[in-house]
Amino acid sequence: MNLDQPSTENMKYILDTLSEELQIVNRSIMEVEDYNLDKYEDLKMMYEMVKSKGQLSAFEKQAFIQELSSIRK
Repeated sequence: MNLDQPSTENMKYILDTLSEELQIVNRSIMEVEDYNLDKYEDLKMMYEMVKSKGQLSAFEKQAFIQELSSIRK
């Protein structure tokens, strides 16, 4: 999948992947409709950071979840 192009489909893929990696229980905060496409680069950067780190601590997961909350509509 080419994530270089901002699209709703790519954003949904990123949000779904982040949900899994961050082990988010309340998936309602990860619905694609709640994010503006103009925040795509922010989401992609978070996705790349999470994927490159591999294992995340509980503190790191919480920090990423808080950042996601701050960029929601």
